[in-house]
Amino acid sequence: MTRLGYQIPNFTYPDVEPSALFDTVARQAKAAERGGFDTVLVMDHFYQLPMLGPPENDMLECYTLLAALAQHTTTVRLGALVTGNTYRNPAVLAKIISTLDVVSGGRAQLGIGAGWFELEHDAFGIPFGTFTDRFEKLEEALQIILPMLRGERPTFDGDHYQVRDAINQPPPLGDVPVMIGGSGEKKTLRMVAQYADESNLTCGVDEVPRKLDALAAHCERLGRDRSEITVSVQRNVCIAPTHDEAYADASAFLAARGIDLDTADEATKALVDSMLDIGDPDEVGEKLQRVLDAGADGITANLAANGHRPENVELLGATARPLLS
Repeated sequence: MTRLGYQIPNFTYPDVEPSALFDTVARQAKAAERGGFDTVLVMDHFYQLPMLGPPENDMLECYTLLAALAQHTTTVRLGALVTGNTYRNPAVLAKIISTLDVVSGGRAQLGIGAGWFELEHDAFGIPFGTFTDRFEKLEEALQIILPMLRGERPTFDGDHYQVRDAINQPPPLGDVPVMIGGSGEKKTLRMVAQYADESNLTCGVDEVPRKLDALAAHCERLGRDRSEITVSVQRNVCIAPTHDEAYADASAFLAARGIDLDTADEATKALVDSMLDIGDPDEVGEKLQRVLDAGADGITANLAANGHRPENVELLGATARPLLS
């Protein structure tokens, strides 16, 4: 289960040409493994997200990348944070996950969510639908994918998806953990309680206790033991050996996105502080400890600003891993 996950959210790095891009990504994954992370996760998007860069920035396809990273790692689990359910037929996704599990020696993880980025749906001709449509699709998809991952041959006739005696050979080598991403208290966390092994929350630290209470209430109503579900919280981090180095990296990253940390008003600085944990190991460790003190079982973190330098990935692992012992 994911107690310490390293997410790779962007693929546009200073002075890195496309020919060197995969090597840069693979070095991050290997550094995460050395640094004590148990899971390596990548984005499942076709365009870069607005908070990280313009849509034309580099974005590698999730499962092709994970299969390649399987050949460069040996122990970490590999998954998406998280798969956009709308992007793939659910039976095909079950086949993809099973294949990833085989080629990685049993290290695949299914992270999945309803999907939300309308721009890439429109650009790629993928039906976006309403909020309700997307959550109905996610629930139907889980009723197809999970049996297929268990080696069953489901037949399902839903409003959005239909399969008939869907064969999945070879099946995964073992149990594939299922993570549902998102923080919606009525729909998302109810589906976590009903279908998932893991929850990944994207919310402020102060919101974590309320989300956990909502999940516990769903578990109680459905007869599920809450302790069976591992809950991690997603954090954006910029760590370096010294505060000044971390601040410089964060400032350069934000400046490229139109934010000048040195001249920003107090409201902007407070927003950045709430969304990005900047500092040396002591500072970052203190901020991550607050996540665990709020009740989370684990942390997923990215280093969008400076993770392309593997030593920062190892430093983050060395900082965060002792907090979970």
